[in-house]
Amino acid sequence: MPVITNIDDLKAIYRRRVPKMFYDYAESGSWTEQTFRENSSDFEEIRLRQRVAIDMTNRSTASEMVGQPVAMPVALAPVGLLGMQHADGEIASARAAERFGVPFTLSTMSICSIEAVAEHTSKPFWFQLYTMTDDDFVGRLIQRAKDAGCSALVITLDLQMAGQRHKDLKNGLSAPPKPTLKNWLDLSMRWNWGLGMLGTKRREFGNIIGHAKGLDDPTQLYEWTAKQFDHALDWNKVAKLIEKWDGKVILKGILDPEDARMAVKVGADAIVVSNHGGRQLDGALSSIRMLQPILDEVGGEIEVHLDSGIRSGQDVLKALAMGADATYVGRAYVYGLGANGEQGVMEALEVIRKELDTTMALCGRRNVSDLDRDVLLVPDGFEGRWQQG
Repeated sequence: MPVITNIDDLKAIYRRRVPKMFYDYAESGSWTEQTFRENSSDFEEIRLRQRVAIDMTNRSTASEMVGQPVAMPVALAPVGLLGMQHADGEIASARAAERFGVPFTLSTMSICSIEAVAEHTSKPFWFQLYTMTDDDFVGRLIQRAKDAGCSALVITLDLQMAGQRHKDLKNGLSAPPKPTLKNWLDLSMRWNWGLGMLGTKRREFGNIIGHAKGLDDPTQLYEWTAKQFDHALDWNKVAKLIEKWDGKVILKGILDPEDARMAVKVGADAIVVSNHGGRQLDGALSSIRMLQPILDEVGGEIEVHLDSGIRSGQDVLKALAMGADATYVGRAYVYGLGANGEQGVMEALEVIRKELDTTMALCGRRNVSDLDRDVLLVPDGFEGRWQQG
């Protein structure tokens, strides 16, 4: 492995090692990908204020997320198909997160099951739930997460139907990959990936296959999923899910102050300002642009986390300084996973921690809890150029 100094180093290795359909699955958005691109480029518009001659000893990135101590306010976001990015990818990522001291969030659409991840870890992780029309399946899924000791439920609200992702459709995305000539030619060039897949039994959607009624064939999964996403999801149903879980609940996919207010009303412990990484409503504003209006509405009443677009420790610092209580990374750790498995995820987290710590020091702060907009140079009108209607 070459020397890793930033997330792009891991991304370059990841692109070489992982089959194209899974690289494209992670590295793409819906429709024109405008929101996908602006999630990252909008962070670049925010500049940093350098300070000097300030005591920078005894710095700390430690914090809390929904009452849980964390080494830095960064959780691993739920990402589907991690076990296709690298053999047993969910287990590897969860183990890395545990070693590092940050939360790992297991996706409903994971390859490794809740039980498999619990078996290979020693501390609680979080579970992300997609709301589906099969109430019995959802109820059993929640109970399985409870039985596995998951310490928080992350309910995704912005995927009642899937946004059109052109690359996934053109690549014929599936897990495991469909045996077409195009796929086999691509897979034949990814020896490390292929050997890893041959060495594991976990190559299907472990939370769903064998647990959902009438779904025993993984080739039927996408058709089943399209029918299962709950188009009728409303705040009453969200409130019932929160009551059923009876523990820490994080609502993910909040991008509007009115929805943030409703999240407070139904009793969530935290919200995630998120546009699903630009994979749902293309043309929506970036998460970092929508953070301040949401904070103005509910700041102080509920923990406000942010994801979508974070690729560095500097991005983490900017989000925290803009007022977020915590952040999530998705693609940044997927690059590490695809590049080098569990160790690659550790490398991604260490890159982010080092960038966060160094930038914090150069901005004149010693603790992440001390970060505020005073360390930033934010363009005029960054949040306020838009009018509704």
